[in-house]
Amino acid sequence: MSIYDFEVQTIKGESTTLAPYKGQVMLIVNTATKCGFANQFDGLQKLHDDYSDRGFAVLGFPCGQFANQEPGENEEVAEACKINFGVSFPLYAKVDVNGSNAHPLYQYLTSEARGILGSKAIKWNFTKFLVDQNGKVLKRFGSTDTPAQIESHIRQLLG
Repeated sequence: MSIYDFEVQTIKGESTTLAPYKGQVMLIVNTATKCGFANQFDGLQKLHDDYSDRGFAVLGFPCGQFANQEPGENEEVAEACKINFGVSFPLYAKVDVNGSNAHPLYQYLTSEARGILGSKAIKWNFTKFLVDQNGKVLKRFGSTDTPAQIESHIRQLLG
């Protein structure tokens, strides 16, 4: 199964896949508006603004699994992201990223790019997965890796 085949729900509840991103570089991020790393929304938005016209997309997947730092429903999450952080990159419905209820997309991402010591589990909010134009998961970045630190990897893929 390709990354483009996974069914996902938009933040508005519409069913879709990642097929519209075929041929683009993606940075897939589990987000949380109440997290101490929420300041990364600014950097993620900057990457989106700077590179979306070159075939790059940031995809945000809100998650409340870590200290319930994403407590709201999808509508509240979308509003908080827009009003508090100026987010215009695509947001999807809240998902679990770990455990037996982990979304199939995250099961795939964590099996393709493992964390420290080969761990599949996501440790915290704002874990990022860099996916190339062919849908290959290239690298996992932890919560403390800022969007600015990832930018050179994105530029290299975009050529």
